[in-house]
Amino acid sequence: MARKNIFQSVMREEVPVAKAQDTQEPRKYGAAKSLSASIDELARQAVKLNEGDAVVELDTSLLDVSFVADRMSESIDPEYQELLQAIKERGQDSPILVRPHPHENGRYMIVFGHRRAKVAKELGIKVRAVVKQLEDLEHIVSQGQENSARANLSFIERTLFAERLEKLGYSRDTIQAALTIDYQTLSKMLTIPRSISEEMLTAIGPAKGVGRDRWLELRKLLENPKHLETAESLIAQDTFKALSSPERFEKLYTDLKKGNVSKPVKKSISNLAPKRWASDDKNVSVVIRHSARDAKLTVSAPQGRQFADWLSDRLDELYENYQLEDKH
Repeated sequence: MARKNIFQSVMREEVPVAKAQDTQEPRKYGAAKSLSASIDELARQAVKLNEGDAVVELDTSLLDVSFVADRMSESIDPEYQELLQAIKERGQDSPILVRPHPHENGRYMIVFGHRRAKVAKELGIKVRAVVKQLEDLEHIVSQGQENSARANLSFIERTLFAERLEKLGYSRDTIQAALTIDYQTLSKMLTIPRSISEEMLTAIGPAKGVGRDRWLELRKLLENPKHLETAESLIAQDTFKALSSPERFEKLYTDLKKGNVSKPVKKSISNLAPKRWASDDKNVSVVIRHSARDAKLTVSAPQGRQFADWLSDRLDELYENYQLEDKH
């Protein structure tokens, strides 16, 4: 099962969370085994710090986010609102973990507890924190271990966290230790962001509740060029954007699974051809080019610029005339 919460009360969220979905703790070899031992030592030290006076209150203006993100932003987040209300009513029950900023004196970098820090900033209060000297390697393993223990990060958020670590040059052993997963699981996870564009993943969002198998199936569906064209068209629609993140995933997955492949809309040549106008004295010429969503007007010839300025000064009047004609 998932690795035991290594920082105990330091890593608790104020909002109850579900148990982690991992069913077997992976065996660790080599570097991963050494990292595991290092994490155990970190856990013991963190608990000892938390028992004494090492929990301090920090101004949120002194905090910077972790150098590797582990969450996807979502405009509507019920869990965050619950956390905010809980801290507002009874205060911050458990501290966050920070390290002295590696490059800026007097500042701190958050290892984990970003949401608690965000809530404190929103409420205008200081955040309770444990300050720990950590190197980058210890930082990312601690951050990943804490997220694995909490289980309120979605599968795709953990996947993107793993991808970011790989891009930063960390070894597979390190990433496995951070996420408490085996080599095969990590390999499958990393195929998803390599096959699905960042734009599409962002459009879908964290999709909490959607697990590995469904994401792998979506990846396979998107390997079909026709499906990819449909997906790109769908994620651009306002109706798609209005859905919650899990609903966006389901909508995209279902449409592609059922083979609802959109057909390109044929546009007549006459609609795409530019319209042209020129004054009798040839001092002004206008070209209007239409696209699917807008039209562009180009004014040229000897007095083109002066005529364009004249038009711009009278846009209010011209628009009023347009509205009057449109109503009639």
